[in-house]
Amino acid sequence: MSRTRMFLDGYNLALDQGTGVATYARNLSFAMGRLGYETGVLYGTRAAPSLNPLIREIAFFDERVGDTPTWLLALRRLRGLFRAPLGETARQVPITGTVISTTFNDRLPHFDELWNAQDLFQQSAAHFRFYGNRLKANLPHRPKLMHWTYPLALRVPGALNIYTLHDLVPLRLPYTTLDNKRRYWRLNRMLTRRADHIVTVSEASRRDIINLLGCDPARVTNTYQAVDIPAKFRDLPLEMAQAEVRGSFGLEPGNYFLFFGAIEPKKNVGRMIQAYLASGVEAPLVIVGKKAWQSDQELRLLFDDHIRTLVQDGSVLRTRRKIILLDYAPFRLLVNLIRGARAVLFPSLYEGFGLPALEAMLLGAPVITSNTSSLPEVVGEAALTVDPYDIAQLVQAIQAVDRSPELRARLAAAGPQRAALFSPERYAARLAKLYTSLGVPPPAQP
Repeated sequence: MSRTRMFLDGYNLALDQGTGVATYARNLSFAMGRLGYETGVLYGTRAAPSLNPLIREIAFFDERVGDTPTWLLALRRLRGLFRAPLGETARQVPITGTVISTTFNDRLPHFDELWNAQDLFQQSAAHFRFYGNRLKANLPHRPKLMHWTYPLALRVPGALNIYTLHDLVPLRLPYTTLDNKRRYWRLNRMLTRRADHIVTVSEASRRDIINLLGCDPARVTNTYQAVDIPAKFRDLPLEMAQAEVRGSFGLEPGNYFLFFGAIEPKKNVGRMIQAYLASGVEAPLVIVGKKAWQSDQELRLLFDDHIRTLVQDGSVLRTRRKIILLDYAPFRLLVNLIRGARAVLFPSLYEGFGLPALEAMLLGAPVITSNTSSLPEVVGEAALTVDPYDIAQLVQAIQAVDRSPELRARLAAAGPQRAALFSPERYAARLAKLYTSLGVPPPAQP
Protein backbone atom coordinates (compact mmCIF):
# COMPACT_ATOMS: atom_id res chain seq x y z
CA MET A 1 0.00 0.00 0.00
CA SER A 2 1.38 3.42 -0.97
CA ARG A 3 1.97 5.94 1.77
CA THR A 4 0.22 9.30 1.99
CA ARG A 5 2.25 11.95 0.13
CA MET A 6 2.99 15.16 2.02
CA PHE A 7 5.08 18.06 0.76
CA LEU A 8 6.81 21.05 2.26
CA ASP A 9 8.70 23.89 0.59
CA GLY A 10 12.45 24.46 0.43
CA TYR A 11 12.17 28.25 0.61
CA ASN A 12 14.71 28.60 3.43
CA LEU A 13 16.40 25.24 3.05
CA ALA A 14 18.48 26.50 0.13
CA LEU A 15 20.23 29.18 2.21
CA ASP A 16 23.94 28.52 2.71
CA GLN A 17 24.21 29.16 6.42
CA GLY A 18 20.61 28.52 7.34
CA THR A 19 18.13 30.40 9.49
CA GLY A 20 15.71 29.60 12.27
CA VAL A 21 13.07 28.95 9.62
CA ALA A 22 15.46 26.57 7.85
CA THR A 23 15.84 24.63 11.10
CA TYR A 24 12.06 24.60 11.44
CA ALA A 25 11.66 23.23 7.90
CA ARG A 26 14.26 20.51 8.44
CA ASN A 27 12.68 19.44 11.71
CA LEU A 28 9.25 19.44 10.03
CA SER A 29 10.55 17.16 7.26
CA PHE A 30 11.99 14.70 9.79
CA ALA A 31 8.72 14.75 11.76
CA MET A 32 6.79 13.93 8.57
CA GLY A 33 9.11 11.01 7.97
CA ARG A 34 8.82 9.89 11.59
CA LEU A 35 5.03 9.82 11.20
CA GLY A 36 5.31 7.57 8.16
CA TYR A 37 4.37 10.01 5.39
CA GLU A 38 6.02 9.92 1.99
CA THR A 39 7.77 13.26 2.17
CA GLY A 40 8.53 15.57 -0.74
CA VAL A 41 10.29 18.92 -0.76
CA LEU A 42 9.57 21.61 -3.38
CA TYR A 43 12.47 23.97 -4.09
CA GLY A 44 12.56 27.08 -6.25
CA THR A 45 16.21 27.56 -7.15
CA ARG A 46 17.41 29.66 -10.06
CA ALA A 47 18.82 26.66 -11.94
CA ALA A 48 17.15 26.35 -15.34
CA PRO A 49 15.18 23.14 -15.89
CA SER A 50 16.87 20.49 -18.02
CA LEU A 51 15.71 17.34 -19.76
CA ASN A 52 18.96 15.71 -18.65
CA PRO A 53 18.50 14.13 -15.17
CA LEU A 54 22.23 14.34 -14.40
CA ILE A 55 22.23 18.11 -15.04
CA ARG A 56 19.17 18.47 -12.79
CA GLU A 57 20.98 16.62 -10.00
CA ILE A 58 24.13 18.72 -10.45
CA ALA A 59 22.11 21.95 -10.55
CA PHE A 60 20.43 21.14 -7.26
CA PHE A 61 23.79 21.20 -5.47
CA ASP A 62 25.42 23.88 -7.63
CA GLU A 63 23.34 26.27 -9.71
CA ARG A 64 26.37 27.22 -11.81
CA VAL A 65 25.56 24.76 -14.58
CA GLY A 66 25.39 27.56 -17.12
CA ASP A 67 23.38 30.76 -17.27
CA THR A 68 20.12 30.97 -19.12
CA PRO A 69 20.42 33.47 -22.01
CA THR A 70 19.10 36.89 -20.98
CA TRP A 71 16.59 37.02 -23.82
CA LEU A 72 15.20 33.60 -22.89
CA LEU A 73 14.97 34.55 -19.21
CA ALA A 74 13.06 37.74 -20.12
CA LEU A 75 10.76 35.79 -22.40
CA ARG A 76 9.98 33.25 -19.67
CA ARG A 77 9.17 35.98 -17.16
CA LEU A 78 6.96 37.81 -19.64
CA ARG A 79 5.22 34.58 -20.53
CA GLY A 80 4.81 33.88 -16.81
CA LEU A 81 2.81 37.07 -16.32
CA PHE A 82 0.37 36.18 -19.06
CA ARG A 83 0.21 32.48 -18.19
CA ALA A 84 -0.25 33.16 -14.49
CA PRO A 85 -3.53 31.19 -14.27
CA LEU A 86 -1.59 28.09 -15.42
CA GLY A 87 1.05 28.48 -12.71
CA GLU A 88 4.59 27.09 -12.53
CA THR A 89 5.33 23.40 -13.12
CA ALA A 90 8.01 21.61 -11.10
CA ARG A 91 10.41 18.94 -12.31
CA GLN A 92 11.68 16.12 -10.16
CA VAL A 93 15.31 16.27 -9.04
CA PRO A 94 16.89 12.80 -9.13
CA ILE A 95 19.24 12.12 -6.20
CA THR A 96 21.23 9.11 -7.39
CA GLY A 97 24.47 9.54 -5.46
CA THR A 98 26.37 10.54 -8.59
CA VAL A 99 27.00 13.95 -7.00
CA ILE A 100 28.98 13.46 -3.80
CA SER A 101 26.83 15.43 -1.37
CA THR A 102 28.41 14.57 1.99
CA THR A 103 29.18 18.26 2.56
CA PHE A 104 25.44 19.01 2.61
CA ASN A 105 24.31 16.16 4.88
CA ASP A 106 23.75 18.38 7.91
CA ARG A 107 21.68 20.88 5.91
CA LEU A 108 19.49 18.56 3.87
CA PRO A 109 15.94 17.78 5.05
CA HIS A 110 14.44 14.34 5.21
CA PHE A 111 12.92 13.50 1.83
CA ASP A 112 11.62 10.70 -0.33
CA GLU A 113 11.50 12.95 -3.40
CA LEU A 114 12.77 16.40 -4.38
CA TRP A 115 11.22 18.76 -6.92
CA ASN A 116 12.26 22.14 -8.27
CA ALA A 117 10.48 24.92 -10.16
CA GLN A 118 12.87 27.57 -11.43
CA ASP A 119 12.73 30.84 -9.48
CA LEU A 120 9.45 29.72 -7.94
CA PHE A 121 9.58 31.95 -4.88
CA GLN A 122 10.64 35.08 -6.78
CA GLN A 123 7.91 34.37 -9.32
CA SER A 124 5.33 34.04 -6.55
CA ALA A 125 6.33 37.40 -5.05
CA ALA A 126 5.99 39.10 -8.46
CA HIS A 127 2.68 37.31 -9.05
CA PHE A 128 1.29 38.57 -5.74
CA ARG A 129 2.34 42.15 -6.47
CA PHE A 130 0.65 41.97 -9.88
CA TYR A 131 -2.45 39.86 -9.15
CA GLY A 132 -2.84 39.94 -5.37
CA ASN A 133 -3.36 36.20 -5.08
CA ARG A 134 -1.43 32.91 -4.92
CA LEU A 135 0.58 31.47 -7.78
CA LYS A 136 -0.14 27.84 -8.66
CA ALA A 137 2.72 25.40 -8.12
CA ASN A 138 1.90 22.39 -10.25
CA LEU A 139 3.13 19.00 -9.09
CA PRO A 140 2.38 15.82 -11.05
CA HIS A 141 0.63 13.26 -8.83
CA ARG A 142 -0.34 15.97 -6.39
CA PRO A 143 0.28 15.40 -2.69
CA LYS A 144 -2.51 15.14 -0.16
CA LEU A 145 -1.20 18.12 1.79
CA MET A 146 1.27 20.93 1.11
CA HIS A 147 2.77 22.46 4.24
CA TRP A 148 4.28 25.85 3.39
CA THR A 149 6.86 26.73 6.06
CA TYR A 150 6.64 30.49 5.46
CA PRO A 151 3.99 32.99 4.30
CA LEU A 152 4.35 32.45 0.54
CA ALA A 153 1.89 33.43 -2.20
CA LEU A 154 1.78 29.87 -3.52
CA ARG A 155 -0.61 26.94 -3.59
CA VAL A 156 -0.62 23.42 -4.97
CA PRO A 157 -3.94 22.83 -6.78
CA GLY A 158 -5.87 19.82 -5.55
CA ALA A 159 -3.98 19.61 -2.23
CA LEU A 160 -4.71 20.96 1.21
CA ASN A 161 -2.53 24.05 1.56
CA ILE A 162 -1.51 25.05 5.07
CA TYR A 163 0.94 27.81 6.02
CA THR A 164 3.20 28.39 9.01
CA LEU A 165 3.26 32.00 10.19
CA HIS A 166 6.10 32.13 12.70
CA ASP A 167 5.50 35.63 14.00
CA LEU A 168 4.26 39.05 12.98
CA VAL A 169 7.40 41.00 13.79
CA PRO A 170 7.03 43.37 10.78
CA LEU A 171 3.70 44.46 12.29
CA ARG A 172 4.65 44.41 15.98
CA LEU A 173 8.17 45.89 15.62
CA PRO A 174 8.05 47.43 12.13
CA TYR A 175 11.21 49.48 12.68
CA THR A 176 13.30 46.29 13.07
CA THR A 177 12.69 44.85 9.60
CA LEU A 178 13.03 45.88 5.97
CA ASP A 179 9.74 44.34 4.85
CA ASN A 180 7.23 46.33 2.82
CA LYS A 181 4.74 46.50 5.68
CA ARG A 182 1.64 47.16 3.56
CA ARG A 183 2.41 44.23 1.25
CA TYR A 184 3.33 42.00 4.20
CA TRP A 185 0.01 42.72 5.90
CA ARG A 186 -1.96 42.08 2.68
CA LEU A 187 -0.17 38.78 2.04
CA ASN A 188 -0.62 37.42 5.55
CA ARG A 189 -4.23 38.55 5.76
CA MET A 190 -4.95 36.91 2.40
CA LEU A 191 -3.38 33.66 3.59
CA THR A 192 -5.40 33.58 6.81
CA ARG A 193 -8.57 33.86 4.72
CA ARG A 194 -7.75 31.45 1.88
CA ALA A 195 -5.51 28.83 3.47
CA ASP A 196 -6.96 25.50 4.49
CA HIS A 197 -5.31 26.08 7.87
CA ILE A 198 -2.73 28.29 9.58
CA VAL A 199 0.03 26.86 11.77
CA THR A 200 2.16 28.80 14.23
CA VAL A 201 4.85 28.09 16.81
CA SER A 202 3.72 29.69 20.08
CA GLU A 203 0.62 30.94 21.87
CA ALA A 204 2.04 34.47 21.67
CA SER A 205 2.17 34.26 17.86
CA ARG A 206 -1.27 32.65 17.74
CA ARG A 207 -2.75 35.59 19.65
CA ASP A 208 -1.10 38.04 17.25
CA ILE A 209 -2.45 36.18 14.21
CA ILE A 210 -5.97 36.24 15.65
CA ASN A 211 -5.86 39.85 16.87
CA LEU A 212 -3.90 41.56 14.09
CA LEU A 213 -5.02 39.57 11.06
CA GLY A 214 -8.56 38.78 12.16
CA CYS A 215 -8.02 35.04 11.76
CA ASP A 216 -10.76 32.71 13.02
CA PRO A 217 -9.29 31.06 16.16
CA ALA A 218 -10.50 27.67 14.91
CA ARG A 219 -8.33 28.06 11.81
CA VAL A 220 -4.96 28.55 13.53
CA THR A 221 -3.07 25.88 15.50
CA ASN A 222 0.06 26.20 17.62
CA THR A 223 2.32 23.16 17.25
CA TYR A 224 5.40 24.80 18.82
CA GLN A 225 8.71 23.63 17.31
CA ALA A 226 11.13 20.79 17.85
CA VAL A 227 14.53 21.40 19.38
CA ASP A 228 17.10 18.80 18.41
CA ILE A 229 20.87 18.66 18.02
CA PRO A 230 22.47 15.61 16.40
CA ALA A 231 23.94 13.23 18.97
CA LYS A 232 27.38 13.29 17.31
CA PHE A 233 27.65 16.96 18.33
CA ARG A 234 25.61 16.89 21.53
CA ASP A 235 27.34 13.84 23.02
CA LEU A 236 30.92 14.66 22.09
CA PRO A 237 32.99 13.93 25.24
CA LEU A 238 33.15 17.10 27.30
CA GLU A 239 36.93 17.12 27.48
CA MET A 240 37.13 17.02 23.67
CA ALA A 241 34.61 19.86 23.35
CA GLN A 242 36.54 21.95 25.86
CA ALA A 243 39.84 21.25 24.12
CA GLU A 244 38.37 22.49 20.82
CA VAL A 245 37.18 25.72 22.45
CA ARG A 246 40.60 26.30 24.00
CA GLY A 247 42.44 25.46 20.81
CA SER A 248 40.22 27.47 18.47
CA PHE A 249 39.71 30.63 20.51
CA GLY A 250 42.01 30.53 23.53
CA LEU A 251 38.90 30.59 25.72
CA GLU A 252 38.63 28.84 29.06
CA PRO A 253 35.42 26.73 29.21
CA GLY A 254 33.00 28.03 31.81
CA ASN A 255 34.63 31.46 31.75
CA TYR A 256 32.93 33.35 28.89
CA PHE A 257 29.47 34.60 28.00
CA LEU A 258 27.98 33.80 24.60
CA PHE A 259 25.47 35.24 22.17
CA PHE A 260 24.69 33.53 18.86
CA GLY A 261 22.29 34.77 16.22
CA ALA A 262 21.94 37.47 13.59
CA ILE A 263 23.20 40.91 14.55
CA GLU A 264 20.09 42.98 13.84
CA PRO A 265 17.77 45.32 15.80
CA LYS A 266 15.30 42.60 16.85
CA LYS A 267 18.02 40.63 18.62
CA ASN A 268 18.80 43.57 20.93
CA VAL A 269 22.56 43.15 20.61
CA GLY A 270 23.23 46.83 21.33
CA ARG A 271 21.56 46.79 24.76
CA MET A 272 23.16 43.41 25.50
CA ILE A 273 26.64 44.86 24.86
CA GLN A 274 25.84 47.90 26.98
CA ALA A 275 24.67 45.71 29.86
CA TYR A 276 27.65 43.39 29.57
CA LEU A 277 30.13 46.28 29.71
CA ALA A 278 28.26 47.85 32.64
CA SER A 279 28.22 44.57 34.57
CA GLY A 280 31.97 44.67 35.17
CA VAL A 281 32.36 40.90 34.82
CA GLU A 282 35.82 39.62 33.91
CA ALA A 283 34.71 36.82 31.61
CA PRO A 284 34.77 37.87 27.93
CA LEU A 285 31.66 38.05 25.74
CA VAL A 286 31.69 36.01 22.54
CA ILE A 287 29.29 37.14 19.79
CA VAL A 288 28.73 34.65 16.97
CA GLY A 289 26.54 36.11 14.26
CA LYS A 290 26.40 37.41 10.76
CA LYS A 291 26.06 41.17 10.46
CA ALA A 292 22.62 42.02 9.13
CA TRP A 293 20.58 45.19 8.65
CA GLN A 294 21.63 48.03 11.00
CA SER A 295 24.33 45.85 12.57
CA ASP A 296 26.63 48.89 12.80
CA GLN A 297 24.04 50.57 15.00
CA GLU A 298 23.87 47.49 17.25
CA LEU A 299 27.67 47.40 17.55
CA ARG A 300 28.21 51.13 17.91
CA LEU A 301 29.43 50.83 21.53
CA LEU A 302 32.38 48.74 20.44
CA PHE A 303 35.74 50.33 19.90
CA ASP A 304 39.32 49.10 19.91
CA ASP A 305 39.66 48.70 23.66
CA HIS A 306 36.70 46.33 23.78
CA ILE A 307 37.45 43.97 20.91
CA ARG A 308 39.75 41.04 21.49
CA THR A 309 42.96 41.10 19.52
CA LEU A 310 46.06 38.96 19.35
CA VAL A 311 49.15 40.86 20.46
CA GLN A 312 52.69 39.76 19.59
CA ASP A 313 54.82 39.94 22.74
CA GLY A 314 58.25 38.62 21.82
CA SER A 315 57.67 35.00 20.85
CA VAL A 316 54.44 34.66 22.88
CA LEU A 317 50.94 35.43 21.64
CA ARG A 318 48.76 36.81 24.38
CA THR A 319 45.15 37.98 24.26
CA ARG A 320 43.51 41.09 25.58
CA ARG A 321 40.22 42.97 25.35
CA LYS A 322 36.74 41.90 26.33
CA ILE A 323 34.55 41.09 23.31
CA ILE A 324 35.15 38.53 20.59
CA LEU A 325 33.23 38.96 17.32
CA LEU A 326 32.87 35.90 15.10
CA ASP A 327 31.04 36.23 11.82
CA TYR A 328 30.47 32.48 11.61
CA ALA A 329 31.30 29.26 13.42
CA PRO A 330 30.82 25.75 12.00
CA PHE A 331 27.95 23.99 13.72
CA ARG A 332 30.18 21.54 15.61
CA LEU A 333 32.27 24.41 16.98
CA LEU A 334 29.17 26.45 17.84
CA VAL A 335 27.77 23.52 19.84
CA ASN A 336 31.05 23.27 21.73
CA LEU A 337 30.99 27.02 22.42
CA ILE A 338 27.46 26.72 23.82
CA ARG A 339 28.39 23.77 26.02
CA GLY A 340 31.32 25.70 27.46
CA ALA A 341 29.57 29.03 28.06
CA ARG A 342 29.23 30.47 31.54
CA ALA A 343 25.84 31.62 30.26
CA VAL A 344 24.13 32.23 26.93
CA LEU A 345 22.60 35.69 26.50
CA PHE A 346 19.50 35.93 24.32
CA PRO A 347 17.70 39.19 25.24
CA SER A 348 15.69 39.38 22.00
CA LEU A 349 12.99 42.04 21.71
CA TYR A 350 10.56 39.67 20.03
CA GLU A 351 10.51 36.00 19.02
CA GLY A 352 7.90 33.75 17.48
CA PHE A 353 9.46 30.82 19.32
CA GLY A 354 13.05 31.47 20.47
CA LEU A 355 14.93 28.41 19.26
CA PRO A 356 18.45 29.59 20.26
CA ALA A 357 17.40 29.81 23.92
CA LEU A 358 16.07 26.25 23.85
CA GLU A 359 19.10 24.91 21.97
CA ALA A 360 21.34 26.36 24.68
CA MET A 361 19.14 24.90 27.41
CA LEU A 362 19.19 21.47 25.72
CA LEU A 363 22.99 21.57 25.89
CA GLY A 364 22.98 22.47 29.58
CA ALA A 365 24.06 26.10 29.29
CA PRO A 366 22.53 28.63 31.71
CA VAL A 367 20.35 31.07 29.75
CA ILE A 368 19.43 34.72 30.28
CA THR A 369 16.59 35.75 27.98
CA SER A 370 13.61 38.08 27.64
CA ASN A 371 10.26 38.13 29.39
CA THR A 372 8.46 39.23 26.19
CA SER A 373 6.58 37.55 23.32
CA SER A 374 6.91 33.75 23.23
CA LEU A 375 10.02 33.39 25.37
CA PRO A 376 8.42 33.05 28.84
CA GLU A 377 6.09 30.26 27.67
CA VAL A 378 8.99 28.45 25.99
CA VAL A 379 11.72 28.64 28.66
CA GLY A 380 9.41 28.49 31.70
CA GLU A 381 11.33 28.65 34.99
CA ALA A 382 14.45 27.08 33.49
CA ALA A 383 16.06 30.40 32.47
CA LEU A 384 16.44 33.88 33.90
CA THR A 385 14.04 36.27 32.16
CA VAL A 386 14.37 40.05 32.11
CA ASP A 387 12.77 43.05 30.46
CA PRO A 388 14.91 43.35 27.30
CA TYR A 389 14.47 47.14 27.28
CA ASP A 390 15.71 47.48 30.88
CA ILE A 391 19.51 47.48 30.83
CA ALA A 392 19.69 47.51 34.63
CA GLN A 393 17.76 44.22 34.82
CA LEU A 394 20.07 42.65 32.27
CA VAL A 395 23.13 43.88 34.19
CA GLN A 396 21.80 42.33 37.39
CA ALA A 397 21.09 39.00 35.66
CA ILE A 398 24.60 38.84 34.17
CA GLN A 399 26.15 39.63 37.56
CA ALA A 400 23.95 37.08 39.34
CA VAL A 401 24.90 34.26 36.98
CA ASP A 402 28.56 35.27 37.01
CA ARG A 403 28.80 35.30 40.82
CA SER A 404 26.68 32.27 41.76
CA PRO A 405 27.86 28.73 40.96
CA GLU A 406 24.65 27.47 42.58
CA LEU A 407 22.46 29.49 40.19
CA ARG A 408 24.46 28.30 37.19
CA ALA A 409 24.12 24.70 38.35
CA ARG A 410 20.36 25.04 38.85
CA LEU A 411 19.82 26.52 35.40
CA ALA A 412 22.13 23.97 33.77
CA ALA A 413 20.11 21.13 35.32
CA ALA A 414 16.69 22.64 34.57
CA GLY A 415 17.43 23.48 30.93
CA PRO A 416 17.53 19.98 29.42
CA GLN A 417 14.38 19.00 31.32
CA ARG A 418 12.50 21.98 29.90
CA ALA A 419 13.87 21.38 26.40
CA ALA A 420 12.55 17.80 26.55
CA LEU A 421 9.02 19.23 26.31
CA PHE A 422 9.92 20.22 22.74
CA SER A 423 11.58 16.97 21.71
CA PRO A 424 11.19 15.65 18.14
CA GLU A 425 8.87 12.93 19.45
CA ARG A 426 6.52 15.38 21.15
CA TYR A 427 6.61 17.68 18.15
CA ALA A 428 5.68 14.79 15.85
CA ALA A 429 2.76 13.95 18.14
CA ARG A 430 1.46 17.54 17.93
CA LEU A 431 1.78 17.46 14.13
CA ALA A 432 -0.04 14.14 13.97
CA LYS A 433 -2.94 15.64 15.91
CA LEU A 434 -3.06 18.63 13.54
CA TYR A 435 -2.90 16.55 10.35
CA THR A 436 -5.53 14.16 11.67
CA SER A 437 -7.86 17.08 12.37
CA LEU A 438 -7.42 18.09 8.70
CA GLY A 439 -8.34 14.61 7.49
CA VAL A 440 -4.79 13.40 6.80
CA PRO A 441 -3.97 11.01 9.66
CA PRO A 442 -0.45 9.55 9.73
CA PRO A 443 -0.13 6.04 8.32
CA ALA A 444 2.02 5.10 11.31
CA GLN A 445 2.00 6.26 14.90
CA PRO A 446 4.99 8.28 16.16
